[in-house]
Amino acid sequence: MTQAEIKLCSLLLQEHFGEIVEKIGVHLIRTGSQPLRVIAHDTGTSLDQVKKALCVLIQHNLVIYQVHKRGVVEYEAQCSRVLRMLRYPRYIYTTKTLYSDTGELIVEELLLNGKMTMSAVVKKVADRLTETMEDGKTMDYAEVSNTFVRLADTHFVQRCPLVPATENSDPGPPPPAPTLVINEKDMYLVPKLNLIGKGKRRRSSDEDAAGEPKAKRPKHTTDNKEPIPDDGIYWQVNLDRFHQHFRDQAIVSAVANRMDQTSSEIVRTMLRMSEITTPSSAPFTQPLSSNEIFRSLPVGYNISKQVLDQYLTLLADDPLEFVGKSGDSGGGMYVINLHKALTSLATATLESVVQERFGSRCARIFRLVLQKKHLEQKQEIPKTPDHAPSRTFYLYTVNVLSAARMLLHRCYKSIANLIERRQFETKENKRLLEKSQRVEAIIASMQATGAEEAQLQEIEEMITAPERQQLETLKRNVNKLDASEIQVDETIFLLESYIESTMKKQ
Repeated sequence: MTQAEIKLCSLLLQEHFGEIVEKIGVHLIRTGSQPLRVIAHDTGTSLDQVKKALCVLIQHNLVIYQVHKRGVVEYEAQCSRVLRMLRYPRYIYTTKTLYSDTGELIVEELLLNGKMTMSAVVKKVADRLTETMEDGKTMDYAEVSNTFVRLADTHFVQRCPLVPATENSDPGPPPPAPTLVINEKDMYLVPKLNLIGKGKRRRSSDEDAAGEPKAKRPKHTTDNKEPIPDDGIYWQVNLDRFHQHFRDQAIVSAVANRMDQTSSEIVRTMLRMSEITTPSSAPFTQPLSSNEIFRSLPVGYNISKQVLDQYLTLLADDPLEFVGKSGDSGGGMYVINLHKALTSLATATLESVVQERFGSRCARIFRLVLQKKHLEQKQEIPKTPDHAPSRTFYLYTVNVLSAARMLLHRCYKSIANLIERRQFETKENKRLLEKSQRVEAIIASMQATGAEEAQLQEIEEMITAPERQQLETLKRNVNKLDASEIQVDETIFLLESYIESTMKKQ
């Protein structure tokens, strides 16, 4: 664990959860696995606050616990999972492009809360969507449920591990901490819920969304509440599935840039067919026949079987070897070499960095050494067996794995600097931002009560022209910093995926 990673984890925890959670989280990252009382003693934090902080971290999968033989429970931070918080906006935006606003809000709620039941997610998302609709329109629970089922079917959300029923029924003393288990075949099994209803709007008046006065509403006691149908079945976002999607998108984009749109569409089809059947860490996709690929091409994509075979042959013969041929049955069996694809993407990233940092001449030398594996600076080969410097044959090579790790470390430092700069910009203009928010709240309140245009104009003029210009500059700067964070994280993702794939292959 490098200092750059620890600093970035600290910034992310503080930004999302506050100082106490950040203090406990960073302490565990630095020290490793520790029991509750040692954490409280070492951090100088009260036991109650440590418990609450650990609850938050466990809820969001940022800390795991383990029971040792003597019954001591130790807590361990998951640094790699903390760093994934950088990617939350990308997860949410990806879901929006694939499953529209409903899918976007489902994933957003799960990321914000860590773990939730399906019924709670459906109701919350339906309420939020109803708030954005025109008066008189509402979002049906069934529509949100259908989107949730689609997300589970494509493995973007998954069930959380549960306490086994045998542990609850054991008459003996309870264990120091529960053991959570999940059957792999049940991870994406959606419970059959009959959720009937529509989203509700928040009302400040005495009438609810149905227009019924509060005085006429029957009073419900807590004893009359119906049991939650999916109580105890919690769901979380499957980050590995999102990473698989990002990897696939990067491969498709690389093929489109190198060859053409048709080639990329064929590769996209192959990856889509392998989404569920191929584990995210596998070096190859499952073999697919030419006939299967032809049948799975998008509707309206008019290419003949003969043209498809020609494209597959072209892809298989390409030096990058993204696509490989694994057999001749079914018109030819083809796989996508995921490890080689990630290696090519990581190498291209390194080449780009060398080009930007050291210029085109250095980039040419770098590419040449990569292609030839080993090269000497001069071509004379020594004729004597000794190792005298004047007669020694020096070879140069690129250690791609080492270079990727070095660049990854620099990316972590860059992201931390960007976050600190964004926080500084916001802090410097805190008073102006608060004033702007107050004015916006007043205008929204007056619009709801039907205020005249002249009154609204008068409120807007509370912010002077120089202040408005300062706000625009701040907004522009923060947007640039946010965009830079996302771009650097894309590089981080490619490098991390390559390093992980290489380490598993070794």
